[in-house]
Amino acid sequence: MTSSVPPTWLSIVRLLRWDKPTGRLILMIPALWGFCLATGRTGEFKLPLLAIIILGTLATSAAGCVVNDLWDRNIDPQVERTKNRPLAARALSVKVGIGVLVFSLICAAILARYLNLATFWLCLAAVPVILLYPAAKRVFPVPQLVLSIAWGFAVLISWSMVEPKLEIATWELWGATVFWTLGFDTVYAMPDRADDRRIGVNSSALFFGKQVPLAVGICYLLTFVLLAFAGRALNLNIVFWISLACGAGVWFNQYRRLRHPNLSPASYGNMFRENVWLGFGLVAGMIGGLVH
Repeated sequence: MTSSVPPTWLSIVRLLRWDKPTGRLILMIPALWGFCLATGRTGEFKLPLLAIIILGTLATSAAGCVVNDLWDRNIDPQVERTKNRPLAARALSVKVGIGVLVFSLICAAILARYLNLATFWLCLAAVPVILLYPAAKRVFPVPQLVLSIAWGFAVLISWSMVEPKLEIATWELWGATVFWTLGFDTVYAMPDRADDRRIGVNSSALFFGKQVPLAVGICYLLTFVLLAFAGRALNLNIVFWISLACGAGVWFNQYRRLRHPNLSPASYGNMFRENVWLGFGLVAGMIGGLVH
């Protein structure tokens, strides 16, 4: 008789969300934004730094997923979307979860040894935000804002790896990342509203109430404006502006669709994935926009 319990290695893969790579890729996007634009500023491309950024985002994302699931292992079983996560379904023990978390943090720490001092301190500053985000949903009305700030560190860290001096364009890029993340993660939280309300968990999708489509639209608008400011400050060419215009079209279409009263749960997931491809499109636009 075949056991219905998945093998431990597969449960660990699911714990790290490597079976759903979309969420891992979307953390990499703002890091690539910062790396590309800082590289354009210095004019010197460093492949080892790019490798560290990619590996670092994977390690950080892994740690974030495990921390979230450890905090929520008794809440996730009550939410339809999360009830089958390995710690929620008891396919993995808390001890194994902690072990995976420690291993992820060790990997991140090893990579941090290759960073300059400014970047190292930014990495340390990001750690408590990442670790405490899951607790925010219990005490803070807009926990997605905490996640957005954590996401914003990806820009600061990757930029400072290339150019330790942060400038106005860096902070404009940081602000764009914060508002973009707040927008798409609010969309991601919308299918969970009934479950979150029932169990008493906060989310931006609940906080904004009936105005959530407008709130998401404003987040996307601010993202567009701040990216435009950064593009102007860095003197990017028309390739970037075309990619940004395409992004604006996608964001406006999402805002329009969110106003529909009877969206299916799958629609929200589709919009989240659209933001991944949009983000990589902007990466390409930034790279092309640096050519003069």
